[in-house]
This record gives sequence, structure tokens and C-alpha cells, in this order.
Amino acid sequence: MTRPAFQHLDIPTLGDWLGGGQPLTLVDIRDPVSFAQGHIPGSRHLDNDTVSALLAQAPREQPLVVVCYHGHSSQQAAAWLAGQGFAEVYSLDGGFTDWAYRHPERVES
Repeated sequence: MTRPAFQHLDIPTLGDWLGGGQPLTLVDIRDPVSFAQGHIPGSRHLDNDTVSALLAQAPREQPLVVVCYHGHSSQQAAAWLAGQGFAEVYSLDGGFTDWAYRHPERVES
């Protein structure tokens, strides 16, 4: 059995998408304290307690981008979410750490 496919997304592309108003769902799977201390604007925290709301509300046809600390654990979450019927699922390479380093002005708390 093959795993559902997700794609890798680089920081510059996500920056362009957000800057251009591309409709997308942005989820952050880091722990709640880290998320509260800083996250990409427009992202929502995703964990075991909030995943059912995401599955009920998020449009399946628009891109779904998963963010973690460094771009590793988001790959497993992206693969799982791709299996839930989302058409385009991405794991952000470099994660929030790289985003915050490159775009400190685009971090919300």
C-alpha cells in the first residue's frame, strides 16, 4: 500500500502565495506554547484536539500547508492529511524556524 502523496513547499513560494492572497489553509502542528509565542499570520494551531474541526471546516479543494519546527514532523502530518481527501497538501521545508529567520516581520503572536 502506498502512502498518499504530499508535496514539499519552500519558504519563498509560501511567502509569494501569502503575499498574493492565494487561498490556502495553513496549519501549525507545533506545541501550543510555541504557537502562541509566534506563528505565520493566518495559520491555525492543529493538534489532536483541533483536527476534527479542521476536517469538518477546511475546504478540500484549496492547498493545505503544514508547518512544524524544522520541516520534519510536518511530513508525517501532511501524508496523513492527504489521506483525508485534501487535493493539495504541502509540508513546509525548513518549518517555522526557517520562516521566522527569513521573515521576522511576518511572525504573529
